[in-house]
Amino acid sequence: MDPDFYRMRRLPPYVIAEVNAMRHAARQAGEDIIDLGMGNPDHPPPQHVIDKLCEVAQKPDAHGYSQSRGIPGLRRAQANYYERRFDVELDPEREVVVTMGSKEGLASLANAIIAPGDVVLAPNPSYPIHTFGFIIAGATIRSVPTTPDNEYWRALESAMAFTVPRPSVLVVNYPSNPTAEVVDLAFYERLVAWARENKVWVLSDLAYSELYFDGNPTPSILQVPGAKDIAVEFTSMSKTYSMAGWRMGFAAGNPQLIAAMTRVKSYLDYGAFTPIQAAACAALNGPQDVVEENRQRYHKRRDVMVEAFGRAGWDIPAPPASMFAWAPLPPALKEMGSLQFSKDLLTHAKVAVAPGVGYGEQGEGYVRIAMVENEQRLRQAARNVKRYLSSLGINSSAA
Repeated sequence: MDPDFYRMRRLPPYVIAEVNAMRHAARQAGEDIIDLGMGNPDHPPPQHVIDKLCEVAQKPDAHGYSQSRGIPGLRRAQANYYERRFDVELDPEREVVVTMGSKEGLASLANAIIAPGDVVLAPNPSYPIHTFGFIIAGATIRSVPTTPDNEYWRALESAMAFTVPRPSVLVVNYPSNPTAEVVDLAFYERLVAWARENKVWVLSDLAYSELYFDGNPTPSILQVPGAKDIAVEFTSMSKTYSMAGWRMGFAAGNPQLIAAMTRVKSYLDYGAFTPIQAAACAALNGPQDVVEENRQRYHKRRDVMVEAFGRAGWDIPAPPASMFAWAPLPPALKEMGSLQFSKDLLTHAKVAVAPGVGYGEQGEGYVRIAMVENEQRLRQAARNVKRYLSSLGINSSAA
């Protein structure tokens, strides 16, 4: 038997895992590692959400198979969320499906709509599922920039003009993971017009919709008239309600894509545990204080991190949204590369970050910093970084 499996040949080594393994080993050895690598919320969900989980789990009939596409009440709750947040009407029967997080949703949709050899346009750098979810399904990836500027539109036009076969799917992700870039509604209006003209499906990942700062709410592509003709949007409860481990997400939009995805999922899973879905209803339908609290928490951490790391000699642009900062390597260490820099930072400063090259070749020269530690720990990380840079003879002006 040949163990050289086809899909495994298409998956390169996951470079971020190298840093994760080093972090794990250091902690096993008793070292105090400040983990700013993984986007894992450090606060629990609201108490009423946990209470609902426990309440429903006590019911004898709650432990059987659930519904793959999500219980009706949860699909209605998501439709209500879109109406109050974006003024978008959704049919919970035809235009909403529950997913086990946005990663599973993207992977399921890729398996539903991709044929071997199809070309998918995906941002670079990007969260790995935006490319490898489609590579696993047999697609070829053509990269487009993450930055939504004139170069982005030139890249789209070039892709349509010179790629064979013509691309059939475009993935967008704003606020971006890892770069934290954002777009306005005018961007989506132009994108919908372009996609309709070129007959391209648009898959929008809006996982960080509620983590916006400076009073600028992030829009949804579904706000654009006609967007549901060509687009599906993915959202997640992981960051908004601090429910990352619960694996709760949604896809909403074009009914053809939703139907295809629902059909594939019906072969693969029976849906999330019913008490989790009931608790997700409580989160969406209940008091929304936690949404603003989480937004303010990450906003404050952002400001502390930018200020403290700047004083340490590492200037980091303030992200306008998300729970991440996309940080260029200190200029004096730029030639080191993001993977080696991440390893050295972990070894010598006891701070874990994610190497930018793990998000695509265009991520080289950057690291992603997750704001998942409290302000005190962020300041400690900055002090550790300052000692590390000083040990290399790099002062704040040189860094």
